[in-house]
Amino acid sequence: MTEHPLEPGWQAVLAPTLAGEPIERLRDFLRAEGRAGKPLLPDKPHWLYAFNATPFNRVRVVILGQDPYPTPGHAHGLSFSVRAGVKPLPKSLINIFQELKDDLNIENQRGDLTPWATQGVLLLNAVLTVPAGQSNAHQNQGWEVL
Repeated sequence: MTEHPLEPGWQAVLAPTLAGEPIERLRDFLRAEGRAGKPLLPDKPHWLYAFNATPFNRVRVVILGQDPYPTPGHAHGLSFSVRAGVKPLPKSLINIFQELKDDLNIENQRGDLTPWATQGVLLLNAVLTVPAGQSNAHQNQGWEVL
């Protein structure tokens, strides 16, 4: 799971958690899912992307989602964000954009929220993986300890 290095600030904060029993159980679970041929979303290099896109010392706001979008090609490791070019945008993201427009008169139609992450908005899901087409399927498997 941590074959892809974490940003140093997050590595320091999460090291004890990543070495714990819940994460070992999660690793075993994810390996079993892979052996069963279940395609997991987002792609493995993006599982911890939220932590790398928003360095620990830059976090100003946290937006917590449930789990990644279960549609292949959508999730890329940031809650509510979709890969560039995804159309139509998911309803949850449309709702966020509508609130921005209504409350702050800010218009945004780009689904990739990476610029938010680089400005200090930690876009984190409570669960960082999901099998394609199955929301909530990885709840209570260990991601929540992060």
